[in-house]
Amino acid sequence: MRAHHWWRDAVIYQVYVRSFLDSTGDGIGDLAGVRAGLPYLKRLGVDGIWLSPFYPSPQRDHGYDVADYCDVDPLFGNLREFDQLVGAARRLGVKVLLDIVPNHCSSEHPWFQDALASAPASAARARFHFADGRGPDGSQPPNNWHAMFGGPAWTRITEVDGRPGQWYLHMFTPEQPDWNWRTPDVKAEFERVLRFWLDRGVDGFRIDVAAGLFKHPELPDSPDPEADARTRDSVNPLAWNQPEVHDVWRHWRAVCEEYTAQDGRERLLVGEVSVPTAREHAQYVRPDELHQAFFFDLLGAPWDADAFRKVISEAVQDIAGTGSTVTWVLNNHDQVRSVTRYGEPATEGSGLGAARARAAALLMLALPGAAYIYQGEELGLPEVVDLPDDVLTDPIFYRTGSRARIRDGCRVPLPWSGQASPFGFTTGIQAAKPWLPQPDWFAQYATDRALTDTRSFWHLYRDGLQLRATLPQMGEGTLQWLNTPPGVLAFTRGDGLVCAINFGTTPTATPVPKAPLLASGPCEVGELPGSTSAWWISDL
Repeated sequence: MRAHHWWRDAVIYQVYVRSFLDSTGDGIGDLAGVRAGLPYLKRLGVDGIWLSPFYPSPQRDHGYDVADYCDVDPLFGNLREFDQLVGAARRLGVKVLLDIVPNHCSSEHPWFQDALASAPASAARARFHFADGRGPDGSQPPNNWHAMFGGPAWTRITEVDGRPGQWYLHMFTPEQPDWNWRTPDVKAEFERVLRFWLDRGVDGFRIDVAAGLFKHPELPDSPDPEADARTRDSVNPLAWNQPEVHDVWRHWRAVCEEYTAQDGRERLLVGEVSVPTAREHAQYVRPDELHQAFFFDLLGAPWDADAFRKVISEAVQDIAGTGSTVTWVLNNHDQVRSVTRYGEPATEGSGLGAARARAAALLMLALPGAAYIYQGEELGLPEVVDLPDDVLTDPIFYRTGSRARIRDGCRVPLPWSGQASPFGFTTGIQAAKPWLPQPDWFAQYATDRALTDTRSFWHLYRDGLQLRATLPQMGEGTLQWLNTPPGVLAFTRGDGLVCAINFGTTPTATPVPKAPLLASGPCEVGELPGSTSAWWISDL
């Protein structure tokens, strides 16, 4: 029998730090706020938290432009506060994962500033992707690649002597130059960063853009240069998913195993891996590479029984076949919230989108493997779709001039209590307004209200997490699909636990008991209402 590893069936809660809870009254969430919220998260029943970047940063992309990987930005606190947070989490039995950004850094990082001040072909420039331009005067970019957030992927610099100079590569924004991982300095520096935080007691890392890091060594033109910008995804085969990246993850896994051997505490590496197929995804979670990688296909699947069954089956077959477990996710800080994505009007507290999001949540929590929950998901928060242009902060908006796929709407600070903004997110007589405005209708989603309403999203998640932790059929293992009417999915887990979901809008005859263990909506004997899921024990 395989030894149990905590991460294989863990449920991790993503904390977007600047929007979780503000302890200082400046309108921006911070590490002390996260520490204050730990009892709430423990009560919800999660196994750990993943903290979005809190490192020193100009905040051009809200911390994913890192200027110093081994410190805390004063916006969020300091290292002492971080240590207190880790200590408090450990006392509660809550794991702590950090978000690490190895594909790119901030243009204000000291190494990039050193590169700008150095000569072409210098060791300082070799840490990044600098290249001469094309054309007789070098005025054209080195290749035709476009950045994911819009515009060319290259920016030309002015050399120290004032002349137009080389170009540098940035697959997101000009303020986020890409590291050159073919340079040994970069590999050594990130090992130092890993050890710095592991020595402070963290339980692992969520790795940003884990299919990135390496580019095709010749940096050739792409046959579809605007693919990344068009899809807002890493699809340029010359810029992502290069074979050399797997050596990095083998090395990082060895570093983590070294710490585990010292004290017996397993450290986790979970990657943000966006690749075309589940089979390619599985290559990142081989036994000597990442422990887990987010499986985004479920998040991206349309509301359709056949689509859900297809992505679940492929994940279980290809990923679980490596010895890892699938890492399921329905929401994160880059995606439209599921309540809205599934059809919810943004200002309503009930409806089709909410019903579907509840059903999908119960389905996800019943699947074998691990699951990640994004803050506010447990409250049923919809996307805020009507933020005024003048408050938007997403660099996608400023790079493209378009609101398409911008991410501010899922990052609005959480409502904790009360009937008006700031809804308990920030306190104090002279407290600043939240960094993004909260709509009035957030009142109906406030945490204090959710905790007292047994029909709320919060109670559905809490009850699902409690059952998941106590039922022997849940967690790791396999699933067995059952024959169902069109538009219905049902599967068994272990010894007789059934999960079923009706993707339609009308009740469908299914053997639902009068009192299921848990249901996302009201269930009667013999039928499962539309956009509802349920768990029950059967003698099938």
